[in-house]
Amino acid sequence: MIPPRNPAERRRHSCRNSLAALLCLMLASCAAGPDFVRPAAPPVAEYTLRDLPGSTVDADGEAQVFVRGTHPRQDWWRGFRSPEIDDMVDQAMKGNATLSAAEASLRQSQDSLRAGYGIFFPQAELAFTGTRERTAPLTQGLAGPGSIFNVFTLSGSVVYAIDLFGGQRRTLEGLQARRDNARFEAEAARLTLQANLVETAIARAGYASQMDAMTTMLQLQSVVLYQTEVQAKAGVLGFVNVAAVRSQMAITAAQLALLKQKYEQAGHLLVNLQGDFAGRLALPPLDLDTISLPRDLPVSLPSDLVRRRPDILAAEARLHAASADVGVASAALFPAILLSGDIGKAGESLHSLSGAGAKFWGGGAEVDAPLFRGGSLWFGRKAAVEAYNNAADSYRQTVLDSFTQVADVLKALEHDAEAVKAQSIIVASAEDVRDLVWANYNAGLVSAIEVLNAEIQVEQADINYTAAVAQRYQDTVALFAAIGGGWQNEDESARRRASRGAP
Repeated sequence: MIPPRNPAERRRHSCRNSLAALLCLMLASCAAGPDFVRPAAPPVAEYTLRDLPGSTVDADGEAQVFVRGTHPRQDWWRGFRSPEIDDMVDQAMKGNATLSAAEASLRQSQDSLRAGYGIFFPQAELAFTGTRERTAPLTQGLAGPGSIFNVFTLSGSVVYAIDLFGGQRRTLEGLQARRDNARFEAEAARLTLQANLVETAIARAGYASQMDAMTTMLQLQSVVLYQTEVQAKAGVLGFVNVAAVRSQMAITAAQLALLKQKYEQAGHLLVNLQGDFAGRLALPPLDLDTISLPRDLPVSLPSDLVRRRPDILAAEARLHAASADVGVASAALFPAILLSGDIGKAGESLHSLSGAGAKFWGGGAEVDAPLFRGGSLWFGRKAAVEAYNNAADSYRQTVLDSFTQVADVLKALEHDAEAVKAQSIIVASAEDVRDLVWANYNAGLVSAIEVLNAEIQVEQADINYTAAVAQRYQDTVALFAAIGGGWQNEDESARRRASRGAP
């Protein structure tokens, strides 16, 4: 192609070629720094060294079944079939301050991301200035009097930063990752709140049941003490027996006081989790016998756990943000290109701005290439790389902790069922002994003290049984929390829609 000979046309032709070359360069450019790749799922097929059994042992006619490859329902706590627990969870979802703060952080990160998109658009500004000045020619080596004049300007300017090396793209990528981190942190806060509330409600119900049994046991011990004192005064028993009964009563009273303290603290925590004050909200009574034990226990596959647990996904998002920060620091080592232009009018009065006036305009490009900054940019990039390594190690530890938690809970559920089964046998045996002692008492073969002691053993066995049952319920809650609760992330939702043939 023969270039135009007219100077003005040659300048326009050269300008077009330069813009075309710059556009091609921008399109061909790539962002500095590493492209983030999601960490692969750990190469393990089981949470524990020994394969997971199909179910727990049967305890009191209830065996829990481990269903592999499934996830809990979103409102998983309703599987305990307790209207009181359902109401408390609903209230906590509305009133808990920690959850509200996490959701506010999420909205903040979303707004920061929306603000970050502005870096890809030209920045336009409109300016108006009005000044009144007096000149002093002597300051310029000139003689003569000064003059007073007005200057009014109305101008507009446009500035556009060319993201040649991807620093702005990496900045936006980091904002997106931080938005994801805030979203997963909010999900983790929601799941933690639900699990803590249900566990605390179950513990409080267990404390109430144990307090009833211990109160009955203390009353029986009081009768035993009276009988022992009578026999000691009659010379049938030594006073050492009286001291022994009193000591046992004191132990029982101390245990009852500790249970009452735990019961009250659990109630205060439940009110706190619901976002209210302990002195204002009355909690409904909750009986452990009215809570159902979920039979089917969904167990996510290890490869799915890293894509479901909110805390793991939050750690992954922080790793992504650290990777983007490396790209930002890398792009800072390269030149920055800034295009700018302005146009406006100047005059001695406001009226003159609307007329022909004095027009001015300008435009140009600025290239800022860092040559020497004392190593700040270089070591800034090294610091970003180490921050990425830190985030990678933190992510790995989060995954390890999560897998350990699931393994612990699965084993705990197996042993919980065994403990409940054993405790139920102990209760039945204590009741059999009590019945035999009563039969001997009615036949005149044993004293009333032995009958009372047999009744006390039944109450103690019932206390231990209640503790084992409550622990089984609490570990069931812990499993739902350990495998990520019932929420679905975007990838999982997309897979399920695809499996159903939905768009």
